[in-house]
Amino acid sequence: MIAQLKGTVVALTESSVVIDVGGVGFAITASTPTLASLHGGKEVLLQTMLVVRDDALTLYGFISPAERRLFEQLIAISGVGPKAALSLLSSLQVDDLRLAIAQGDVNLIATAPGIGKKTAQRVIVELKGAFEQAIAEAGRAVPLQSNREVTEALLTMGFTTQEATLAVKGYDGDPADSNGLLRYALKRLGK
Repeated sequence: MIAQLKGTVVALTESSVVIDVGGVGFAITASTPTLASLHGGKEVLLQTMLVVRDDALTLYGFISPAERRLFEQLIAISGVGPKAALSLLSSLQVDDLRLAIAQGDVNLIATAPGIGKKTAQRVIVELKGAFEQAIAEAGRAVPLQSNREVTEALLTMGFTTQEATLAVKGYDGDPADSNGLLRYALKRLGK
């Protein structure tokens, strides 16, 4: 198994990156947050997972071990394949997805493209217990209501799910301040 790759980014698309490792170009499918953190010509270290199917060998890349671990947990669920797992990881940050699962937030999970309410419920049933305990131990109980409201507002304004998700990323103000978060997101989208 290919567990990680370190090399130079030579090409980026909406869903993948090509990394040159010692003269060999590896095509790696990745989530939107991972791809957004990469820049052409820069050296990068990605955690990877090779998924073998009857018709394809696909290498998936992750910017952090936590993202890779969550991907592995998601694809272990019956009915959730790599495409659905990447959709979830592209729509919500790792910590936010874990929190949504722990809180049983079907509606937030179902906002990911290609994820319906039944799939969201299956994800919650399979992973809720593990994440409830981890979140309780970390002391994180910040509700995602503000994030959800702002994301929905941005979607209503015509932005894509990926744009809305990336726009709210990195907000360090009061998590309960929806207006502050919306101003922050619109400022980032305006750049």
